[in-house]
Amino acid sequence: MTQSLSSFADLIQSVEHSAVHLEMRDLYAIADEDDGFAAWKRGHRLDPDDRQSWWRPWLDLVQEVTAKGVMMRRARIVGEPPSEYIRYEHSFTFTNVAAGEEIRWLPRRQASDLALPGNDFWLFDGRIVQFNVFDGDGRWVHTDQTDEPALARLCSTAFDAVWERAIPHDKYVI
Repeated sequence: MTQSLSSFADLIQSVEHSAVHLEMRDLYAIADEDDGFAAWKRGHRLDPDDRQSWWRPWLDLVQEVTAKGVMMRRARIVGEPPSEYIRYEHSFTFTNVAAGEEIRWLPRRQASDLALPGNDFWLFDGRIVQFNVFDGDGRWVHTDQTDEPALARLCSTAFDAVWERAIPHDKYVI
């Protein structure tokens, strides 16, 4: 595997056609300074009509990339019933959609017969893969980047299979 072909920001800004992201975990650790999850657990929800309150640097980047005509898609394979973290994530996914990202959800039981990589990944323009490796508690451990054609094909095929079965965000009810 090729390590660190480019930084994530450089990669996503250099995309010409597509950026796809497959997430397969039911829990991702949240940094101590992130009080969004804690606030959500106390009942706070983002207001779709108050973009100023939830727009943030990531969404600016998504909007910048999709405004260039890049197709940005994310698929999430999730357990059902969903974990508390997935319910939290679902509650604010409308912000990603508003920025131009397409998002779908696939219940894990519907993915049993799919061949999937062992880690979450981004695939840029069908040729550069960034694997995001997490520990058992959902903490990010490291990133592996590769431009190995066989791995890019594996990830492309896996993502397409998930995408075909997955439910669009606006139709996936938690």
